[in-house]
Amino acid sequence: MSEWIETTIGDVATVFDGPHATPKKTETGPWFLSISSLDKGRLNLAESAHVAEDDFAKWTRRVTPQEGDVLFSYETRLGEAALMPEGIRACLGRRMGILRPKRDAVDPKFLLYTYLGPEFQETIAARRIHGATVDRIPLVSLPTWPIRLPGLAGQQAVVAVLGALDDKIVVNERIAATARQLALTTFVQATVDGEPVEVDVASVSRVLTRGIAPKYSESSDDLVVLNQKCIRDGRVRLAPARLTLREKVKAPKLLQRNDVLVNSTGVGTLGRVARWTSDDAATVDSHITIVRFEEAAVDPVCAGFAILRAQPEIEAMGEGSTGQTELRRTQLGGLEITLPNMAAQQQLRPKLDALEERADQALAESGALTTLRDKLLPQLMSGRLRVKDAEKIVEDNT
Repeated sequence: MSEWIETTIGDVATVFDGPHATPKKTETGPWFLSISSLDKGRLNLAESAHVAEDDFAKWTRRVTPQEGDVLFSYETRLGEAALMPEGIRACLGRRMGILRPKRDAVDPKFLLYTYLGPEFQETIAARRIHGATVDRIPLVSLPTWPIRLPGLAGQQAVVAVLGALDDKIVVNERIAATARQLALTTFVQATVDGEPVEVDVASVSRVLTRGIAPKYSESSDDLVVLNQKCIRDGRVRLAPARLTLREKVKAPKLLQRNDVLVNSTGVGTLGRVARWTSDDAATVDSHITIVRFEEAAVDPVCAGFAILRAQPEIEAMGEGSTGQTELRRTQLGGLEITLPNMAAQQQLRPKLDALEERADQALAESGALTTLRDKLLPQLMSGRLRVKDAEKIVEDNT
């Protein structure tokens, strides 16, 4: 790889600041990207909203995100960043900034990997400003912050290795999303083709309960406890989970395969639904409701898909004062869901299980690839690992 040089952010990129207010959100229109859209180096549109065309025009007077821009948070979630993809129109929310690469000096993806790498993360930790309530990156001085990088050819070699892993992760997530959508379509078609039945959730559940008030632990021997951030896109993500003392959790609140988990408090998170498809030991905190079905009354997989399908209705059930929402168990228990008849459920179950297993396999592979990428990234970005050696490691693991 070519020789690495010391330079600054301002030498390789232009820094832009996003707006200092928040527009009204809409159901359709150009994307509105907030710090919640930044997800470990990737842009998560599932956590993004939309704005009207008029607001888009107003909010992009200062700066319009372009393909290849590195979007980052300069308050609260410091260190988070993502690359602006091609083909979407978007404006930025508060606390969002842009690094616009100078293409003759830096590859956009390499700039993103540099930002996420350990050296620059240490720079953020050392140079951030400590405020009364939140820490922030001072945008005025950011262009003077130091970074190290090789020439463009060396940058592109690093990007090829890490980008191959990122591309495979994206493919796997598309496989999982397609499998889930096919499963939902298959479920809905089964309710149309046969003689559907309507039941309320409480009548077919043997457990309908909130989770625990956890006593958090740092011991790896203790129990995984899921929180609201773990439930997203209809699935459980373990990365935001914590640990709690195992002996304090009663049996009904230990998760079982095919339980349905429903976020039951919080603005923006209430009503999100996921199926628990693991046999691993875990529980949930008190912001999540566990629905465990009575198998004599209903097939738990089919019933789980019925609740997934009803997520928009559940999201609309919140009650409470401004900034606080609450989904009572009685509300969730009273939710009416539509199912195929029992004979059709039994025929449908193997098809849904097969599709969910395919999705779980793809996501498990993505998890392993993400771990590998995160292990290689700091070594490549510091120059300690040669690209050829990294290519061999990737080849052996994919």
